[in-house]
Amino acid sequence: MKKRVLFYCAAAFATFSMQSCVTNYVVSTPTTYVNEYKSNAKLASIDNKKLAVAKEQLLSSFQNEQMAATKSLETIVKNQEIAKAVRFSKKIDDILTEAETYLGTPYRYGGMTRNGIDCSAFVLSVFGATAGMSLPRVAASQAQEGEKVEKSELQKGDLVFFSQGRGRISHVGIVESVNEEGDIKFIHAATSRGVMISSLADSYWGPKFRFAKRVLSQDAFDDNFANN
Repeated sequence: MKKRVLFYCAAAFATFSMQSCVTNYVVSTPTTYVNEYKSNAKLASIDNKKLAVAKEQLLSSFQNEQMAATKSLETIVKNQEIAKAVRFSKKIDDILTEAETYLGTPYRYGGMTRNGIDCSAFVLSVFGATAGMSLPRVAASQAQEGEKVEKSELQKGDLVFFSQGRGRISHVGIVESVNEEGDIKFIHAATSRGVMISSLADSYWGPKFRFAKRVLSQDAFDDNFANN
């Protein structure tokens, strides 16, 4: 009987001791572990902020580079367009310079030389020598070439066509200048005085003017320039 009582007492004591150990193990957290957890959490927060800043800097750098590249491309395109306009303007000047070398050349119907030349031969000779263009021989056929241009939009190098009344196109000239007041001068081989410069405001030529054509455009010139 005494042995059984002692056994139960020993078992109860052992059970109490084990519960106490378990309780102490569960509720007690080492201070070092807590500090390390807090420290790691703080470092993670700092790293996230650095990562966010780095992303913003990378995005900003990319956007700046993209803007710089776009501006650079725009500048290149603009410079190319300016260069094309300059080349075209020079070609028109070359055409007019060549035309002016004929000033004073006498008019000769059917003539094609500097000893005597008619209006359409004068035009095809000038454009052939400077722009390598092969225009038709007669004014009426030359009038079928190029794009029609309104009188208010005329530029140097355009062709102006004339006729008696509403009849067939019988005369052609090359626009030599257009001033700010809108006065248009053209160079042509006139039957009366040979190759000369006249104005569309002239009392003789003004009423006979019918329309204008642009046989050499900048786009066509650029395409020809690129292919050569």
